[in-house]
Amino acid sequence: MAKATRLSFGEELAELGATHPDVVVFDADLSKSTQSQLFAAKYPARFFEMGIQEHNMIGAAAGMALSGKKPFICSFSTFVVGRFEVIRMSVGYTEANVTVVGTHCGVAIGEDGYSQMALEDIALMRTLPNMTIIQPADDRETKAVVRFLADYDHPAFLRLTRQGLEDVHGDDYTFEFGKADVLKDGSDAVIFATGGVVKHALDAASDLQADGMNIRVVNIHTIAPLDIDYVVQAAKETGKVITIEDHSIVGGLGGAVAEVLGEHHPTRMKRIGMQSYGRSGTPAGLYEYYGLDKNGLKGQIKDFLHKS
Repeated sequence: MAKATRLSFGEELAELGATHPDVVVFDADLSKSTQSQLFAAKYPARFFEMGIQEHNMIGAAAGMALSGKKPFICSFSTFVVGRFEVIRMSVGYTEANVTVVGTHCGVAIGEDGYSQMALEDIALMRTLPNMTIIQPADDRETKAVVRFLADYDHPAFLRLTRQGLEDVHGDDYTFEFGKADVLKDGSDAVIFATGGVVKHALDAASDLQADGMNIRVVNIHTIAPLDIDYVVQAAKETGKVITIEDHSIVGGLGGAVAEVLGEHHPTRMKRIGMQSYGRSGTPAGLYEYYGLDKNGLKGQIKDFLHKS
C-alpha cells in the first residue's frame, strides 16, 4: 500500500519516544501535515509548537541540542530550509545534533503549487560541509532512517514526501548509512534515483528490459555523504549514468553525481529532474507533465541511450 514518508516518519518517531527520552520535537504550525502530531499526542511535555516562527524554532532546537537533547524540527521543506542562514549558523556551524525534517518536497505535493514546493532544498543543504542529507524511498526505509537519526550525533536533513510511495523494499531490508542501495542489476547504464521517483525509475527500467535495455537501478537515500566509491564503480561498469529526482537538477542528486564523475571518472551522463518552477496540478498530472512518471522516464532514458 502506498504510504507517504511523512506519515512513516511520524509513526516511527512516536514509537522511538519511549526508548529515547532525550528526543524532543519542534513544529512550526504544521504538525498535522508533518505528522509530528503523533509524537505530540504521546509526549506533550517534549513537543514544542512554535507557531509560524521557523527562525525561532531552529534557534531553540539548536540550544536544546547543545544542552544534551536530540531535537527533530519539522515543517514544509520550503519553509524550514528557506531559513537557511539560521540553519547555517545555529545548527551547522555549532555542530548541533539537530535533525531538520522537511516534508512536502518536490512537485508531487500537487495542487498547493510552487509556493509550497521545495525544489532547491537539497542544493542549499549540500553547501553545508557537515550536513547529512537523507531522502528515503518508501515506508520501510523511512522508519529505518528515523531510527538511525535518533542516535545520530550530527546535523542532518531528512527530506519527506506528501504523496504516498509504493514499496521498493521487502521485509528483509536493512538501511546502511552512506551506502548505495542497488534495487536492480544491469550493465547497459545505471540510474541513480532518490525519494519519490525511485519506484517510477525502477518500473521504467523493468519495462525497458523487454526492449533489450539492461539498466541498473540504484536508490541513493544518503545524498550527503554520497557513496563516491560506488558511483564511480557503477560508472566504470556501465559507461552511462542517469540521475532522477523530484528536485532541481542543479545542485541536487544530479549535481552531486556530476561533481563526483567530473573529478574521478568522466562519464556520459543524463540528469532528469526539474529545470523550471513548478505549477499547480494533481501529483500524478505533474509527474506526467514534467516527465517524472514511468512513461516519461522511459522516453527520456531511451532517447539518451540511443544517442549515446
